[in-house]
Amino acid sequence: MIPVPGFEGRRVAVFGLGRSGITAARALQAGGALPVLWDDGVSGRMQAEAEGFNVEDLTVADWSGFDALVLSPGAPLTHPKPHWTVDKAHAAGIPVIGDIELFARALDALPADQRPRVVAITGTNGKSTTTALIAYVLKQAGLKVHMGGNIGIGVLALPTPTPDAVYVIEVSSYQLDLTTSFAPDVAILTNISPDHLDRHGGMEGYVKAKARIFQSQPDGALALIGIDEDWGKALADRLEGEGANVRRIATARLEADLPTSGWQAAPALLLADEDRIDLSDARSLPGRHNAQNAAFAYATATALGVAPDVALSGLKAFPGLAHRMEAVGRINEVRFINDSKGTNADAAAQALASYPAVFWIAGGKAKEGGIESLRPLFGHVTKAYLIGEAADAFAVTLGDVPHVVAHTIERAVQMAAADAAKAGGEQVVLLSPACASFDQFPDFEVRGEAFRAAVLALGATAEVAL
Repeated sequence: MIPVPGFEGRRVAVFGLGRSGITAARALQAGGALPVLWDDGVSGRMQAEAEGFNVEDLTVADWSGFDALVLSPGAPLTHPKPHWTVDKAHAAGIPVIGDIELFARALDALPADQRPRVVAITGTNGKSTTTALIAYVLKQAGLKVHMGGNIGIGVLALPTPTPDAVYVIEVSSYQLDLTTSFAPDVAILTNISPDHLDRHGGMEGYVKAKARIFQSQPDGALALIGIDEDWGKALADRLEGEGANVRRIATARLEADLPTSGWQAAPALLLADEDRIDLSDARSLPGRHNAQNAAFAYATATALGVAPDVALSGLKAFPGLAHRMEAVGRINEVRFINDSKGTNADAAAQALASYPAVFWIAGGKAKEGGIESLRPLFGHVTKAYLIGEAADAFAVTLGDVPHVVAHTIERAVQMAAADAAKAGGEQVVLLSPACASFDQFPDFEVRGEAFRAAVLALGATAEVAL
C-alpha cells in the first residue's frame, strides 16, 4: 500500500467503494487522514464497516467539515450531469480528486532522490496490452516494476515507493479527469477514437481528458503519442509547440509490411528516428495495432536505459494478455482467437486487419455507429456469426457478407468451428465483438471465458499464444 500524506487529522469524503474507492480509503487512513465513506450499494458499505471505516450517509452530511472528495471514476464528474457528490463538493468549495491524484501527491511528498519513476498509459484502445507489455519488458530487463491502475490492482494498493522502482500505470479518461498534479516520467497516448462521449460531453471533451496525462509532466519527461489518427497528430503538434519532449509513434506507413497470410506481426516503426523493429517472430503480437503497442514499449524501455537488444528480446518473449487477441485453442488447423476486449468497432478493426480471412463472432450491446466503420474490412470475413442484442442490426450492415444469427456465444462457436473445418487448411475463428458485453455478460472477461469454455468443450487443444 502507498500511504497518502497531506490530510493528517482531516476528514476526506470517499464516494464509491469499488476497487479504487476502498483502496483510496485505506491509503488515506494509512497517511493519517480521517476518511468518511459512502456508496449507493449496501454491499460496499458493509465491506467498509467490516474494515472499521467510518461510514456516513453523504447525502445528509455536513460538507463544510470535509477537505476533499475522493470520487470513484465510475461516477460522472461533468456529463451527462455531475454526480450529486460533485455538486455538494463544489458548494462546499473543496476539490474533487481520484486515486491517481492521491498517488501523484504521495510521490510528490517524497524527497526528489527517493521518488520512483512512473510510466503512464492511456488511449481508446491498446492501453492494457501496452501497459502489460511495458511492464513485462522492463521486468525482463531486470528492473523493479509495479503494474496497476486501471489494469490489475488499484494504484494505491501497489507496494510502497522506493527510488529503484518503476510504476507502470494504466489510466482511463475518467481517472485523468480527476487529476491535477499527476506527472509521469513517460506518458503515453496510444490512440484516440470516439468512446465514452456521453461522459465527456463529446469528442472535444474526451480528447481533453486524455490529454491531461501530459499536463503536469516535468521538464525532460517524455511524451509518446500515437499519430495514426488526426486527434493524436494535432495533440503532438500542440505539445511540441509548447516545448514538450514528444516522440511520435506511427504504423500508418506500414501497410506494405502487413502480412497477407499467416499470423506474423508487422514490424513496428518509430517515426521520430525511423527505427524499425523486426517483430516477425513475436507470435503474441500480431497485426499493426500490436506493432504500435510494441513501439511504445520499445521507446519506453530504451528511454529508461534498457539496451535496445534487451528490449527487443523482451518484446519477442511477451506471452500476451487474456481476452486481447489471445489464442485459446486449436482443432487441427483451426485456431480460436479470443479478442473479447474488442468492445468497439475500432478495436475490432485492429483484430480483423490482423488476419486475411476469419470466421468472425461479433455482437453484444452495440456502441454508437455499430459496425458500419468496419465495412472496408468485410473482405476479411469468410462468414460472420452474430450474437446478442446487436445481431439483427449487424446482419443488416453485413448485407451480402455471409452471416448467420447465432444468438449465443456457444452456438456461434459450434457453427464457426464446423464451417472452418469444412473450409480446410489453416483457418481462424475470431471473437472480436465490436460491442459491450452487458446484454449477456457482466463484463468482457466473463464473455471471453465463455468463448474459451465453448472452444475447449469442442475438444480443442489449449494454446498459450499464436
